[in-house]
Amino acid sequence: MGHTIIEKIIGRNTGKDVKPGDIVTVNVDRVMIHDIFIPFVADKFEEMGFTELWDPDKVVLIYDHLVPASQVDDTRHFRTGNAFVKKYGLKNIHRSDGICHQLMTEAGYVKPGHIAFGTDSHTTTYGCVGAFSSGIGYTEMASVLGTGQMWIKVPETIKITVNGKLPEHVTSKDVILRLIGDLGADGATYQALEFTGTAIEAMSVASRMTIANMAIEAGAKCAVFTPDEKTADYCGITLTDAERSLKGDPDAGYVREICYEASDLVPVMACPSQVDNIRPVRELVGVSIDQVFIGSCTNGRLEDLQCAAAILKGKKVAPFVKLIVTPASRKIYREAMADGTLAALSEAGAIITHPGCGLCCGRAGGILTDGERVVATNNRNFLGRMGTSKVEIYLASPATAAACAAAGKIVEP
Repeated sequence: MGHTIIEKIIGRNTGKDVKPGDIVTVNVDRVMIHDIFIPFVADKFEEMGFTELWDPDKVVLIYDHLVPASQVDDTRHFRTGNAFVKKYGLKNIHRSDGICHQLMTEAGYVKPGHIAFGTDSHTTTYGCVGAFSSGIGYTEMASVLGTGQMWIKVPETIKITVNGKLPEHVTSKDVILRLIGDLGADGATYQALEFTGTAIEAMSVASRMTIANMAIEAGAKCAVFTPDEKTADYCGITLTDAERSLKGDPDAGYVREICYEASDLVPVMACPSQVDNIRPVRELVGVSIDQVFIGSCTNGRLEDLQCAAAILKGKKVAPFVKLIVTPASRKIYREAMADGTLAALSEAGAIITHPGCGLCCGRAGGILTDGERVVATNNRNFLGRMGTSKVEIYLASPATAAACAAAGKIVEP
């Protein structure tokens, strides 16, 4: 019997012929710790009795959630992180360079076929380049830092096929939101999502990142795409035969298969306050809004900002509406500055902030209060995430979000 992509990655790593349900120990290629978790990882690492890292070159520490500091205690995380770096010789440190999930592939830390873990649930993002990546807790991370290994259960795989051409203003964000709505928030718990089809092949790596990023919102352990020439260009590599073969075999065993015709898809939103509460935007037209947020590890990339700028060209943000734009990394910020994207957004009335997580995690300005509504391009709309528990969060694509910002209400792009 053939294998899924995830089974191939895990099998090659362990040197075993694996199947879903097997418990295996993998050799970790890269780990990421972000600023929120570093104090807890550091304490647990020393509590376990470790005195050195298994490989300082394979550990990445990223300050992104708490920068710039918005609460007094945030600085404790920075001090603890800096002390850990000095004591154990970490080599890869990013202080305010951007969001962890953007940097892990953008900076070349994760490549096709890698197995990577991070102290954040959206570590699933790195599947965009054909890697197995998943979030873990601080106790597990401390163990990996000392041993370089991690046990996992080989997940079952759901195969998602999207064929055809996406209609204008329908993006990968609409694809993944539609899928989450169909699966439900727990419909893929501890399963892998494997994406294929002509519409997927046509997507940029940035668009695939959006899909992989939100796989966790259906409970998925990981998400994965077959590496191709776009992947190679993005990663700055030449694909090996092994990397090219990371595709699901025709006789691979899938727990479920879901197929979409791209032309049938429409702009959608996740409505308050559940990520799987999905409705077509056309059914929500006219709902008034107070704020729009374009950014996060889901949709803060250059193509997202360019899309928003194109829709806002010649327009202004509606009166009494705030538009906050947060690039996902310094590199993206510089590119968007160089090509005029940030100028166009600024001219429309956008507030452009430092690269980082920002409003997605309720930090660094922009939180809302009772009765206010925000259209946002990030990945979660839970109660209290962007202010009080009475803030209504609608999740959408950058195209939809930009159109809403100009209209001052929910509209189709």
